[in-house]
Amino acid sequence: MRLWSIHPKYLDAQGLIALWMESLLAQKVLLGGTRGYKTHPQLDRFKKHPTPISAIGFYLYHVYREGKRRGYSFSKEKISQINKEIVSIKVYRGQLLFEFQHLMSKLTTRATEKYEQLLKIKETEPHPLFKVVEGDIEPWEKTN
Repeated sequence: MRLWSIHPKYLDAQGLIALWMESLLAQKVLLGGTRGYKTHPQLDRFKKHPTPISAIGFYLYHVYREGKRRGYSFSKEKISQINKEIVSIKVYRGQLLFEFQHLMSKLTTRATEKYEQLLKIKETEPHPLFKVVEGDIEPWEKTN
């Protein structure tokens, strides 16, 4: 499961569809609808949010919007709660840059056209749920 901190606009088709599915799974976990993935480290930042269900709903809503912009048929009705204003979650600048580089390495073989487009990016934008703060990569991140 990867719940990207980077803006979903950077993802290729395969990545965006996977993010939609994984975010829906994260929502199901947070709602108590599954026994698996309960201890997945990427869910911790949602669990620590004052309103976890609203946070994952906000996250999903922005993934939905990116899918809609691209003409995908993601179902908005699958989002449990949609609040357009929410307390942001902090993301370290190092984490954001790590994720962008991780995506770029995937795109070199999977979606070279998207890779070429993203080479022009000067500053990586976070998903709208996240607020960038100074810091390194999250301890839960697998860097090998």
